[in-house]
Amino acid sequence: MIITSNRAPSDWYPLFPNPVVAESLLDRLINISHQVIMNGPSYRPNKRPRNPADKNGKSTS
Repeated sequence: MIITSNRAPSDWYPLFPNPVVAESLLDRLINISHQVIMNGPSYRPNKRPRNPADKNGKSTS
């Protein structure tokens, strides 16, 4: 199973309504996992479709 996230596992706890369930699930998931932390620029802006109204090909955002 591969799980990806742009947040640290410590930030996942508020996503669960019950803190006991969050602790038990995340404890099992985090303790037996291999974490690959990737730092660097995102490639998403390079894959974003260009605005056809933009004549010079530059992004407005």
